[in-house]
Amino acid sequence: MATRTAIWWIRRDQRLVDNAALHAAMSNADQIVPLFILDDQLLSSRYSSDKRTAFMFAGLRSLDEDLRAIGGSLIVRRGNPIEVLRQVIQETSAAGIFAEHDFSPYATRRDSNVVNQLPLTLLSQPSVAHPDDVLKKDGSPYTVYTPYSKAWKASNPDAPHLEPAPERITVPEIESHSLPETPKLPESVPFEAGYAAAHHRLKQFTEGNDAPVFTYEEQRNRIDLDATSRMSPYLRFGMISPREAIAAAMRALDNAPSRDARHSAETWLNELIWREFYVAILHHFPYVRTIEFQDQYRGMHWINDTEDRSAWENAETGYPIVDACIRQLHSEGWMHNRGRMITASFLVKHLLVDWRAGEEHFMQHLLDGDPASNNGGWQWTAGTGTDAAPYFRVFNPILQSRRHDPSATFIRKWIPELTNVPDRFIHEPWTMSQSDQQESGCAIGADYPEPIVEHTFARQRALAAYKQSDG
Repeated sequence: MATRTAIWWIRRDQRLVDNAALHAAMSNADQIVPLFILDDQLLSSRYSSDKRTAFMFAGLRSLDEDLRAIGGSLIVRRGNPIEVLRQVIQETSAAGIFAEHDFSPYATRRDSNVVNQLPLTLLSQPSVAHPDDVLKKDGSPYTVYTPYSKAWKASNPDAPHLEPAPERITVPEIESHSLPETPKLPESVPFEAGYAAAHHRLKQFTEGNDAPVFTYEEQRNRIDLDATSRMSPYLRFGMISPREAIAAAMRALDNAPSRDARHSAETWLNELIWREFYVAILHHFPYVRTIEFQDQYRGMHWINDTEDRSAWENAETGYPIVDACIRQLHSEGWMHNRGRMITASFLVKHLLVDWRAGEEHFMQHLLDGDPASNNGGWQWTAGTGTDAAPYFRVFNPILQSRRHDPSATFIRKWIPELTNVPDRFIHEPWTMSQSDQQESGCAIGADYPEPIVEHTFARQRALAAYKQSDG
């Protein structure tokens, strides 16, 4: 009897546990080609990030180790995906290709092209629910989060069943390229790639009566605390499945030691569902990748001052909380969600710089840079997206700083120039007198910038611009 071969085309599913594409491939074949394709169109995109690429490569090396532990190995090829797939089919006589859905616009076009020419089967798992499975009664997509989340929960009432990793795998002996040695992941990035690291982080966050998930509601906006899951880089590359994260959230709901703890666990579950919501929005409305969801803001007059944009990108706005968050982004490839909202609001509403510029900058630096979530977050903050913050919501960076970094621990970590600035001035250091500046060793305008815009003026200017666009 001839050996049956199938290709597991690895994209955003760098794991063996709970992998629908791998499970389907192994159910249809005796030997598997675990294939990763280095696609230069993606690697050289203006949205690409050296840190994110390095994290992806580290995850693939970890996956290769996991495969070798069960008798296989990762096969790496470089080139146009359809040409590489054709070549591997020719070499192995593979009868089928199995992959997870990817709902980004480029991936949708790529996969449509492959499906029309090769035996590709797509399975949903970048999100727990396929975007077409959570719809209104009339069959149209939800565009508001709350009814979407209710429908999502109604269609997913129980913790998902997770497919275990295979115990053995047989991989044909075919050529495999080495993963590039560069870019390398900087030591400043506080994330270890791979399923084991992702699984460990998830357990730490969700298991035990004192698990952080049970105080998530109370502490999730504190930038100075390590109070969030930090699962986003792992979910971005499928180093752990969203189903496993959802299952952990649902177990936490069941095991919560108090009513408040249960409420906190549900708040985290809701954040995971936001991720699902943005995947669905990008799937149903792919134009949001380049234009505003709300058409009344498509004629918005952005100032787009290059010096203001440069000051924001280089953490030189003069607002400590904004600059500290941008420095964290550049160093770690990650930023707290509250920081993302603060910095995005500042760029778009204080400086009236087009949200697309900020979205691109984040994509160029975030480990978890994801077209759906990143776009959704930026359009939400800009007030232009689906179910967005109202345009008149302009974050006051001083109040945000006092509220979410009250002791300025986070600010002092990332802006050492302000280390000795007294607490009463740290959130607005430009209010120091000359003697205070001398005493703290921080001259405003020399050691640390003056604010590039005054908050009240910026808020009034933004409101006027949005009102004009809103007609």
